[in-house]
Amino acid sequence: MSTTPATGTTPDVTGPAAHRAVRYAKFTIGYNLVEGVVAVSAGAVAGAVSLIGFGIDSGIEVAAATVVLVRLLAEIKGGEPDEAKERKALKFIALTFFALAAYVTVEGVRSLVVGEKPDTSPVGIALTGVSIVVMPWLAMVKRRAGREMNSRLVVADASETRLCAWLSVSTFAGLLAFAAFGWTWIDPVAGFVIAAFAVMEGREAWEGELVCDDGCEDGEEPAASGTASSCPDGCD
Repeated sequence: MSTTPATGTTPDVTGPAAHRAVRYAKFTIGYNLVEGVVAVSAGAVAGAVSLIGFGIDSGIEVAAATVVLVRLLAEIKGGEPDEAKERKALKFIALTFFALAAYVTVEGVRSLVVGEKPDTSPVGIALTGVSIVVMPWLAMVKRRAGREMNSRLVVADASETRLCAWLSVSTFAGLLAFAAFGWTWIDPVAGFVIAAFAVMEGREAWEGELVCDDGCEDGEEPAASGTASSCPDGCD
C-alpha cells in the first residue's frame, strides 16, 4: 500500500491508515503496561535505579498513548475532541516526566555517594533487549501511518515512541555493562540518561507537542504535509 501522505492539512481519518494508527496506539498501551510492570518489579528486586526509571517511563508512555488514542477515536467517529481537557492531560503527563527525572537523579546521586551495588538483572536485560527490537519498529509504522493520513498527532506520537526506543538502548547497555564488568557506577549513570530523556519528553508534552508538533501556535494552521516543519523527526 502506498505511503504517500494525504493532501491538505486536515487528517484523513476515513482510510485504512487511521485504523492502523488506532491499532498501533492500542498495542503501545498494552505492550508498555506489561513492560512497565515487569521493569519496575525486576528493578526493585535488583535495586537497579535505571530499570525502575525505565519502567516508570513505560507507564508514562501508556498515559501519552491513551491521550492519542482518545483523540484518534473521537476524530474517526466524527466528534470534536475537547482540546482544553487534552491539553490539561498533556500538562499532567509533563509533570510526571519531570517527577521521573527528579526521582532517578536523586536516587542516582545517592547510589554514587553511598556506593550501592545493584544485583545483575537477567530479566531486565531480556526485557530491554526485546524493546530494542519492538520500539523502533513501532515508531516506524506509526510514523508511516501518520504521514499517510496527514496527522501531526500520530507523527508526534511516533517521535515519542522513538525516544522510548533510545531509553531501551541506554538501559540495556547499562544493565549489560554491569553484568559483564561489574561497574557499579553504570546504573546511576544510565539513570541520568533516562532523566535527560524524561526532561525532553516532559518539555514536549508541556508545550503541547503531541497536539502541535511542528511548532505552530494555538489557532494557526499546520504546515502542509511534505514540508520540513510537518515532519520534524526525519521521516523521509
